[in-house]
Amino acid sequence: MEKPTEYTLSRTVTRGMTAAVIGRRGENILSTPMLIDLVEAAAIGLMRQYFDESMTSVGAEIRCRHLAATPVGMQVRAVVRLRSLEGRKAWFDFETFDENGKCGEGEHLRFAVPQEP
Repeated sequence: MEKPTEYTLSRTVTRGMTAAVIGRRGENILSTPMLIDLVEAAAIGLMRQYFDESMTSVGAEIRCRHLAATPVGMQVRAVVRLRSLEGRKAWFDFETFDENGKCGEGEHLRFAVPQEP
């Protein structure tokens, strides 16, 4: 059975995910750090398909363009695509979308590492 090369993860934007939470008073839109968190979670979900439970993964690099504001209550989804897998090193391309269209894009590097006992 062939392993998947794409993974999608969705969340509804809550107040706790907004720019206001990280000190941008009055900005009730999805913060860039929370957009990146969604992308990382999606990449982790895809990496789980390639490594056994004794492994986890750590992020090493991310390049992200946050293209549009996503307000509280709106769905946002990350679509990650595995570009290459070399041993324990995995490169992903990603796009994020909200209900109005594309809101982010970039690339992400993760490394599989042994899980701590």
